[in-house]
Amino acid sequence: MNALDIAIAAKTYRKNSDTPALANLAFTVPSGQFLCIIGPSGCGKTTLLSIVAGLDRDFVGTVGRADQTRIGFVFQTPRLMPWLSARDNVRLALDPPPGNEGRAEALLREMNLGNQLDSYPGHLSGGQQRRVALARAFVNDPQLLLLDEPFTSLDAPTAQQLRDLLLALWLRQRPTVVFVTHDLREALSLGDRILFLSAAPGRVVLDLPVELARPRSPDGPAVEAARKRLLDLYPDLLSGLDKQRNAEDAA
Repeated sequence: MNALDIAIAAKTYRKNSDTPALANLAFTVPSGQFLCIIGPSGCGKTTLLSIVAGLDRDFVGTVGRADQTRIGFVFQTPRLMPWLSARDNVRLALDPPPGNEGRAEALLREMNLGNQLDSYPGHLSGGQQRRVALARAFVNDPQLLLLDEPFTSLDAPTAQQLRDLLLALWLRQRPTVVFVTHDLREALSLGDRILFLSAAPGRVVLDLPVELARPRSPDGPAVEAARKRLLDLYPDLLSGLDKQRNAEDAA
């Protein structure tokens, strides 16, 4: 059984717009798969996640998923409540409240935040805030986990620590994951499968299974070799992504 069946005929940001954000976008995601979606800036990746989550219903098409699917969402920024502690930010997502409050603490301790349970977001580092956001997304045992470039702007060691935490939680709980990124190395290191989207209007131009043994590192030889093979096979498709990555590395 598929966890997701997506068929978006069109999504525009403004009525009567001549340039849709997404068009003729269709794919399925089997239950438990770790799917990465990659594409250039502005191709509709964030919009797609909002549609899947049910936050955006103004589109032409269908999103098929089981009723009452438990969804976890990790945004580009942590989106923590600044007046709540780390513990209470995670407890916010417990359903029904107050739920199993001990689970929030257990997840935060697993993420090496046992000493920061009562700390407010303003007293946490960027990496610590992302850990709290990840714990909040997992606290209800989601069946579907949506992540929108969750580790962007972090230094490389911190980002990798968070990728490792994400994979450990995924392997234990096996939710279906849709992970949006513009980083090809990150996608190759995490995903079972990668969907490449075109520039706007976004549509699938390549559906690629990732047949690399785990664990993988974004900077490891297996990922780098796979990246080079893709660049050789699809130089036009990936050149824009590679330039974007290089520009960010130099920034």
